Amino acid sequence: MPQDRPELLALLYGGASVLVQHDGEALLGRARGTRSGASITSMSTVMSLTAELLEELDLRSGRRVLDVGTGAGVTAAVACQICGDQGVVTLDRDRHLTDSAAARLADLGFRPETVCGSGDEGCSARAPFDRIFVSYAVARVPAALVEQLASGGRLLAHVTSTSPSWPALAVVQRTTGGRITAELRAVEFAHRAGHGMERIWLSKEFRRRIATDRGTWTQRSMLAPPADTDRGLWLAVDHLLGGLVRDFGAEHLVIGAPRCGSWLRVKPVGRGRWDVTTHGPRDIWKELQDLADRWRAADSPSRYRLDFEPSGSQRAASACGRLSWLLPAPRPLDEGATR
Repeated sequence: MPQDRPELLALLYGGASVLVQHDGEALLGRARGTRSGASITSMSTVMSLTAELLEELDLRSGRRVLDVGTGAGVTAAVACQICGDQGVVTLDRDRHLTDSAAARLADLGFRPETVCGSGDEGCSARAPFDRIFVSYAVARVPAALVEQLASGGRLLAHVTSTSPSWPALAVVQRTTGGRITAELRAVEFAHRAGHGMERIWLSKEFRRRIATDRGTWTQRSMLAPPADTDRGLWLAVDHLLGGLVRDFGAEHLVIGAPRCGSWLRVKPVGRGRWDVTTHGPRDIWKELQDLADRWRAADSPSRYRLDFEPSGSQRAASACGRLSWLLPAPRPLDEGATR
């Protein structure tokens, strides 16, 4: 509605994600008003992040686009405006989201094909696509989406582990000769995890305990903790150390392992010195320093080659090959659908 335009603009450009759906509710005809105590089942990502990714897609008139994870329909609307709606397919696992997006897009004069189905499967009936955009984070790049890339095509998807702390952006391209090339780029922010993806968090009580407990032991170290800007290292930490979550609200470096109760707290105490306090069965400080040595020996990469192996495995590796890991095996299709 015209009277809603100021509120809409404030939501889109206010620097926060926009809640779209709660508890899988129907959106068409939904009563106006606030909601509380419900589970968020769809949200529209911060507009600045979405805009950056859309620029990376390099949308142009006539390009065929698959938008995986319809949500509010923002990405689909942009794709329709630039590429033309006849070449755009937007897909989501939730019929309420696709129905609502179809209606809203029609109000704008756009009529892309809206599909209710699994994001892991894509839309083979309309393939191949010049651009594929996944608007939720995945544990690995869905193989079906890679297969549906056209010659010269590009696919973007955020890849993350069970931890929300250190994500990557997968950039997959099919050359004009048909060969697939891909890389993982360490990034600061990512989309929300897809439907059914396991996540671990630091509870309020755990964070309080890390901040106030004495821990098992404290050492004075002349080794600096990894810098926040060493994103390629933190990406390797996410996959090779596993189970760690950072408290970004803490003043200094704080990392916890919720499953086993281990934690790390680092505080600067003068020029070139830090107090390092640890607790639990894992020595997170030693794990970090050992991996940092391996990362530096691999030329401190911020990007990793992503290889799709004949066995179906996906492996991330530094350019020199000294630092690598396998992405987790795919889950059954009925568990890995889009949000």
